[in-house]
Amino acid sequence: MIYSFSNSGFRDPETGVYNQTYFMEVFHREWYRHLREQQSLALLYLAPLLPGLVNQPHLLDFFTGRIQASLLRATDLLARLNQQLFAVGLFNTDEMGTRTVINRISHQLQAFSVEYRQHHGIGLDYRLAACLCLPNMDIKPELLFIEAENRCMKGDKDADDVLLTIARN
Repeated sequence: MIYSFSNSGFRDPETGVYNQTYFMEVFHREWYRHLREQQSLALLYLAPLLPGLVNQPHLLDFFTGRIQASLLRATDLLARLNQQLFAVGLFNTDEMGTRTVINRISHQLQAFSVEYRQHHGIGLDYRLAACLCLPNMDIKPELLFIEAENRCMKGDKDADDVLLTIARN
């Protein structure tokens, strides 16, 4: 296979999703647009919990493919932030829309886990956290990233506790 350099500046080479730099640029731009237009946005963090003994080179590619299949709007953005963390930006959304996307992602990843278990004898799990926010001058965009990462790494699996709405301080 010949590597394509046309997307190398903003794509993760292992998964094909956007990289952290591109995601941060777009998210920052969208933050200020949403601030001007008084629209809410959401940030989701996903951390696949990969078994240590599994050596599947395309596993993360399949994982992100399932997430990508859950994102139906062209404006929804999936990116790889680091080796074990992915982010989804949902722009111009509300709580109901964010919960709908969370449910679609959960269903896709549960189906993927079942299929993977059938073929490899072990299922895959993940952590998910989401922060919904109406940007204002009192909230910095970094707050969403910090809160989403903290909640994702904490690992709450309660579906009602996955989504946090961030309001004025």
